[in-house]
Amino acid sequence: MEHVKTIESLGKLVKAMRQQGKTIGFVPTMGAFHKGHMSLIETAVNQSDFVVVSIFVNPTQFAPGEDYEKYPRTIDADLKLCSDVGVDIVFTPSAEQMYPTENLTWVNVEKITAPLCGQFRPGHFQGVTTVCAKLFNIVLPDIAYFGQKDAQQAIIIKKMVSDLNIPLEIVVCPTIREDDGLALSSRNHYLDASQRQDAALIYKSLQTCRKEIENGTKEPETIIEKIRYTLQQAASIQIEYVSILDAESLNDLDNINGRVLVAVAVKIGQTRLIDNIIVDASEY
Repeated sequence: MEHVKTIESLGKLVKAMRQQGKTIGFVPTMGAFHKGHMSLIETAVNQSDFVVVSIFVNPTQFAPGEDYEKYPRTIDADLKLCSDVGVDIVFTPSAEQMYPTENLTWVNVEKITAPLCGQFRPGHFQGVTTVCAKLFNIVLPDIAYFGQKDAQQAIIIKKMVSDLNIPLEIVVCPTIREDDGLALSSRNHYLDASQRQDAALIYKSLQTCRKEIENGTKEPETIIEKIRYTLQQAASIQIEYVSILDAESLNDLDNINGRVLVAVAVKIGQTRLIDNIIVDASEY
């Protein structure tokens, strides 16, 4: 496995692989790997001839007051995990490497960035789409892998790739969960024991939604109120949003039909957690 820190070095290695006709898989990450990250990486290793993993805590997707400075950075452990599963290159650029001068060019996806996390993290998705576009141009992958836990991000990246005619397949991999259903996240380690127990209510609330749809409930607001009721069983949980939207367009729904995205964001103490499920109402 090669560990490279500069765009130039990465470009040379990737170019050589492309000349050999190898399929290049790419997993963009911010590091601090858990089983969720590793599921993406292992899928890339299984599906691609040559795998590049980037580790870059991107400053442009953090708003002032968010956890950029304290975001967990575990580079040595991450490198070992990548080596163990057969990654070919780990790319760990500095902020100066990715943004050598004042950035004046930004990628802005409209409409689908407005709901859900877009309401509460202004500028976040502009930072995400811009850094992903930069990384796609640097790595030139054939396939890039994202997680379903960040559902809005995956939908936005798919739209950006389609609209800009980037020759790239986006693969969205399932959310990996703890035994009690909590979605794996690098931020989970911020929770103390009591908060961690309360956090299990997030997935429980989403399962409440699934049962309601299975039972034929069609009114989004009825289900949203039941999700909120479940979350409010823990005083530590502050609800940021509970939404049921069309799973492709992220449009609001008057009635639940077809594939819907059920998404939740909460704060437990100072820790912001998100989760979601997709339910196909046509199956019930």
